[in-house]
Amino acid sequence: MSYTLAEKILKTHSKVEKISPGQFVEADIDLIMVHEQLGGRIHLEYEKLGIDYVWDPNKIFFILDHWVPAPTINAARMHQDCVKFAEKYKFVHNMGINKGICHQVLPELGFSRPGMLIVGSDSHTTTYGAFNCLSTGIGATDVSVVFATGKLWFRVPESIKVELTGRLNTGVMSKDFILTMIGDISTKGAIYKALEFHGTGSSWLTIDSRMTVANMVVEAGAKFGIFLPDEKLKLWLKNRTNQPYQFVEPDENAEYENELHYDLSKITPVIAKPSNPGNLATIEEVQGEEIDQAFLGSCTNGRMEDLRIAARILKGKKIHPKTRLIVTPASREIYMNAMTEGLIEIFIDAGAVVTHSTCGACIGGHLGVLGPDERCISSTNRNFIGRMGDPTAEIFLASPATVAASALKGKISDPREVL
Repeated sequence: MSYTLAEKILKTHSKVEKISPGQFVEADIDLIMVHEQLGGRIHLEYEKLGIDYVWDPNKIFFILDHWVPAPTINAARMHQDCVKFAEKYKFVHNMGINKGICHQVLPELGFSRPGMLIVGSDSHTTTYGAFNCLSTGIGATDVSVVFATGKLWFRVPESIKVELTGRLNTGVMSKDFILTMIGDISTKGAIYKALEFHGTGSSWLTIDSRMTVANMVVEAGAKFGIFLPDEKLKLWLKNRTNQPYQFVEPDENAEYENELHYDLSKITPVIAKPSNPGNLATIEEVQGEEIDQAFLGSCTNGRMEDLRIAARILKGKKIHPKTRLIVTPASREIYMNAMTEGLIEIFIDAGAVVTHSTCGACIGGHLGVLGPDERCISSTNRNFIGRMGDPTAEIFLASPATVAASALKGKISDPREVL
């Protein structure tokens, strides 16, 4: 039989002779990531099991990133519960509060490698598919099952082949592509499917860009989003890990439920209007809409590539006097690299507030909370009602380039006009 990437990896980890979409399998988990949710529901669910061990403390990646440093007493208590649990069960990979956002830090430290099956207590765990591995988010009860057994059940997903050609033009980013795709197929267009990215266009995308795409496949309902391996990935891994791995390729005659085709050179800047990532508009349709805040950061778009293009737009200029710009590097490593390159200075000189590495404004937790009727243009992945603050506030999703250009002018603006 011929298999897609998702089928191959699930087959390897479930040790079945044959596998096909719709089949239920129990698979061995290579790594599980947990963050604040550990101190929320997970530790309570695990206590119900009455188990005094975890299956493998070396295969648990623990980090605090959503509310750091703790902004409230409740958050501080949650952090305490997390730390107590991690110490009790002797988690080997305990990252603490100062490394950055989970979906950036985990790959930086070489924990996402080709062929792995990774789960995490966060819906955007799909991000690691950029590294030719299968990854997805799970709930508290499923985390407890993995903690206890190292295994989890999956329904083998149907796969959708996404064939990419061409290259993105100046001022257009992978965020524009993934928003375009979600707008085309809707936020329900890939429910429990695996989106598999192919083609010469895919190989042109940087690792940073691929992470953005894989991060947002869940906004189309996808269970997995996975890229084919190439030399760019090999180079990334060379600098990040000395652990063994093996590239995984789909079989030549693999069967797909559907095929999508995109020429990246035809993609233009787009916006996801409130309050749905699939509520797509071209930049021309919303250009000129006034904004109160611009946010550059999150696990979707807080990487070096994102900071560099924003700095290129803002260098030597000032943001609009009626607009707030918040810049949050996705990890401490990125923050330090941005300092070395002078990007942080550019942002501060332009009038931005640069924060420590945290989820922060993305979740309306303790940074950049929006007030009534305010408008924010954001490089994050979700613009649901109340996501970043008051339920009457409006969130427009865009690429880092569009966010920076809009902060500059105080209204939604086309980055191609300032690059």
